[in-house]
Amino acid sequence: MSAGPDPAVADVRRAVRRWRAEHAPDADLAVAVSGGADSLALLAGAVHEVGGPVLALVVDHQLQPGSADTAEAAARAARGAGAQARVLTVRVVGSGGLEAAARRARYAALRAAAAGAPVLLGHTLDDQAETVLLGLGRGSGPRSLAGMRPWDAPWGRPLLGVRRAATHAACAALGLHPHHDPHNDDPTFTRVRLRHEVLPLLEDVLAEGVAPALARTAAQLREDCDVLDAQAAELLSGALLGAELDAEHLAPHPSALRRRVLRTWLLAHGASALTDDQLRWVDELLGAWRGQGGVSVGGGLVVARARGRLSTAPRRQTS
Repeated sequence: MSAGPDPAVADVRRAVRRWRAEHAPDADLAVAVSGGADSLALLAGAVHEVGGPVLALVVDHQLQPGSADTAEAAARAARGAGAQARVLTVRVVGSGGLEAAARRARYAALRAAAAGAPVLLGHTLDDQAETVLLGLGRGSGPRSLAGMRPWDAPWGRPLLGVRRAATHAACAALGLHPHHDPHNDDPTFTRVRLRHEVLPLLEDVLAEGVAPALARTAAQLREDCDVLDAQAAELLSGALLGAELDAEHLAPHPSALRRRVLRTWLLAHGASALTDDQLRWVDELLGAWRGQGGVSVGGGLVVARARGRLSTAPRRQTS
């Protein structure tokens, strides 16, 4: 009688099987492969569960000497695991720091190469815990504390319930040899310090189980946010007057719902990088109206109230 797969391998395969059954039972799959343990274990699990072609997408950010060789090695490992593989070379430019710019470039390349197929990402339970801590430290609110979603088309994250240690164990059991990215040990990145300093300290102070507890918190908040977002969508549909909002229709409702309505409406009109303060100032045009002037928001827009309606207009440039 066969002893079956290694427990870590079984955990990864089971996670992929459940994710696929719930979110994309008949779709072709692409997997973003960095060459690290998380993505290689995920790829191997996807190949096993799909039983057919899986496309591995390897992004070369060109940020380190020899990055092309590293990317090609990851592609070879993916082919060895039974997948097709492509290397995507990107230029990392733009604002917001190296980490944010690399993420934008990577996701744009993956989205284009997948051509509509779901793209599986190797984010684990430990990554989810780090994301919740980052949001908490930045005061980003429940939307950020809700963490990463298992399915946020085209991005799929089957391993959000799997520990990082399990992906390393799965690779070892399967004879896969992950690449270690030196950026994962660079303390100039906030997430690296969370991983190596903050979470171990929390585990020591609060006893073991902090990472799963943070992941559970994210799941609970996602459920709450989904309910509030659905209510806000219904409220928005009743408040729209063309491109404007009916302020008197919105005013009696709780501010938590109003701010969700305002966020969706403002983003649809080209606002960007909205802050909590900006949303609260715009919300005062509804819940604390006293004839005040317009509110500037990201994207070069001003929100103003007149004749019982909210509207947006380009911010005037001063000479």
